[in-house]
Amino acid sequence: MSSSDDGPELRRRNSERYQWEKDRVRLSEAERRSTGGTERDTGLSTHDLDFHTEYARIEADEDLASAFGVPTGTPLLRRVYRTSRRSGAVPLSASCSYLPYELVARNPDLLDPGNEPWPGGTQHQLHTVGVELARVQDQIRTRPPSPSEATMLDLEPEVSVLTLRKISVDVTGRVVEVADAVFPGDRTELVYTTVLKRWDA
Repeated sequence: MSSSDDGPELRRRNSERYQWEKDRVRLSEAERRSTGGTERDTGLSTHDLDFHTEYARIEADEDLASAFGVPTGTPLLRRVYRTSRRSGAVPLSASCSYLPYELVARNPDLLDPGNEPWPGGTQHQLHTVGVELARVQDQIRTRPPSPSEATMLDLEPEVSVLTLRKISVDVTGRVVEVADAVFPGDRTELVYTTVLKRWDA
């Protein structure tokens, strides 16, 4: 397996990242621009990373329509992301994010991939059109990689991938983002912490 001179990066992802992202929504642009989710997960700096983004307007298929709770054919903005270390071509992850097109079209800046990486990420983007997230659900599976995934992520034949579907729900109960990510199983650690409320004394 090829990798950077420093070896493959471990990506550590935990559920606390979503509150961390929400807390950053109201920070200044300079503060939001200083670091992002990938930097938090990998320990790398913004200058260490190379971001690739592709945008397209699509129509929701049955799977996405079901996830969003909308009719098949509803317009969506599809955003494909690949992030790699500048010193190596192998992506740290690959993801595809979907947003309701009519919602994000309220801010034309959200339709321009040239504005990526967006300071503050998706939660700040949604904030610009009046959306506050209430909860995020992660659905995680493991499976063998497809041939294209194995090539893109530079995986050995025996290495599985982790797939994550993230469903973001706003304070009104509306699904506002569905994102599918693929992570190399040998370079990813998922850590989930559940905070329990204390009993009344």
